[in-house]
Amino acid sequence: MVEDWSRGTYRFSEHIRRMKIQLCLLLLAAGISAAPPMSSIAELLTLLEQMCEAMTKDMRNLRIETPDNIDDVNCVSTIFEGTEQLKTSPAMKKFSVFFQKFERLKQSLTPSLAKEGQCDTERKNARIFIENLMTFIRKASKTARA
Repeated sequence: MVEDWSRGTYRFSEHIRRMKIQLCLLLLAAGISAAPPMSSIAELLTLLEQMCEAMTKDMRNLRIETPDNIDDVNCVSTIFEGTEQLKTSPAMKKFSVFFQKFERLKQSLTPSLAKEGQCDTERKNARIFIENLMTFIRKASKTARA
């Protein structure tokens, strides 16, 4: 009788262990599918580099509200707003693919954002904003992988 009980307990604990493993794998798969693939991050960065190279004189005069500290979690919405301002520029129409892909990244980041506090900003030219945006994307992709 004791032997049946211990065998039954062992089977039950094995069953629970397998279920835990399956749950972990399921959660891992969900996390991977929620994070943007690295190839799309690399593509975003490449498109931003092309934007910098393609800047016209008009674009260089465009001033965008840029966070003083790109690492400040309170400034994420400022980055999103600056990207929207960049998107409305006529010279950026040919980079519509970037803005579509960035929108997907933005959606994957938005749920993890806490309520934002004060963000110190300064109006800087579009080139500096794009360089800060590249830094933000790199850091966001590292956070998503971790």
